[in-house]
Amino acid sequence: MKHEELDALEGVDARLGARLAELRAEHGWSLGELAERSGVSRSTLSRAERAEISPTASTLNRLCAVFGRTMSQLLSEVEGESPLLVRPAEQPVWQDRASGLVRRSVSPPHTGLRGELVEARLAVGADIAYDRPPVPGLEQHVWVLDGALAVTVRGVEHRLDAGDCLRMRVWGATLFRCAGDEEARYLLAVVLP
Repeated sequence: MKHEELDALEGVDARLGARLAELRAEHGWSLGELAERSGVSRSTLSRAERAEISPTASTLNRLCAVFGRTMSQLLSEVEGESPLLVRPAEQPVWQDRASGLVRRSVSPPHTGLRGELVEARLAVGADIAYDRPPVPGLEQHVWVLDGALAVTVRGVEHRLDAGDCLRMRVWGATLFRCAGDEEARYLLAVVLP
């Protein structure tokens, strides 16, 4: 990763930490209360708010569920003004270094709209588990662009190869796993209920 890209990721982490602290304050919750509601430890919450760590996708998902936002909505809140057109070089990229997930918000960010597109990449052998959706009943369309992806929803694993598309309503836990010997790249269309 280039030095400029690393600086940009660290800047996103700092703005994300500040926004998480703002959301907690808006709800009037202590770190302990947010920890209890989200299932994320006080220490992890505190370190994320101070940008000492970059929260994992699973941690962000839990926080989004508590705050009633999708991950893209939360990330768009730290990116600034909402444009109508976003060129590839301007699309925010977020990386979960712990899981091997790289997530690009393809759609121009806007908190008032119901649909969004996200490009995701999972490294070989990587998986990402979400214990709940950020918004219950969230509709997702997973279209595999390259590689192979296994998606487990409602206890059933669906293997997707390049070109395959899975549509699902998410009420509970899901698992996304790179199921091949090359990186899995997929497009995720997310629609709020």
